[in-house]
Amino acid sequence: MKFFIDTANLAQIKEANELGILDGVTTNPSLMAKEGIKGEEAIAKHYKTICEIVDGDISAEVLSTDFNTIVEEGKKLAAIHPNIIVKVPMIKDGVKAIKWFTDNGIKTNCTLVFSAGQAILAAKAGATYVSPFIGRIDDSSWDGVELIAQIAHIYALQEFDTQILAASIRNALHIVKCAEAGADVCTCPLESILGLLKHPLTDIGLAKFLEDAKKM
Repeated sequence: MKFFIDTANLAQIKEANELGILDGVTTNPSLMAKEGIKGEEAIAKHYKTICEIVDGDISAEVLSTDFNTIVEEGKKLAAIHPNIIVKVPMIKDGVKAIKWFTDNGIKTNCTLVFSAGQAILAAKAGATYVSPFIGRIDDSSWDGVELIAQIAHIYALQEFDTQILAASIRNALHIVKCAEAGADVCTCPLESILGLLKHPLTDIGLAKFLEDAKKM
């Protein structure tokens, strides 16, 4: 399973990349706004900087909802860097745009996916990635990880090439569960990635080793 970090914060991206396990980055308009990145030129420059830090797929989201504008915006994003993946919302015109991008050699990430049916449409249109938002599904009293498993089962049966990118990760346990369910990629905040390092027995064991080392 590949690890992406879900942020637009350059310091966090660098820290995750220095771990040696980072495969890519996902962003969205909310994450860009959180970092104070505004305006088409500034956003494009920020994406380029991220691409220079991480040698992997970088999802850049369109801000439009109609076919023609999605396509035009997606072409501009794809031109920023070869590693850019155009992130498109799961809406009717979004599916049409994903098909257009696929036919024209532009990779895509279909975002805001909340059902297996939506995941099937994204795969049929040729999306490179499909992003089920498991944390938001959990918030609605449904099981987000179960959706990952369902999509993985369908994709295996139908031999779809689209990769399952588990998004809206809330904690380290989500990452483990998504790996068990068959996710190809997990995109998460730095805190969740670092959470995988933590275990009380590791801390206890290390403290004991260090204490015994002093006696040598």
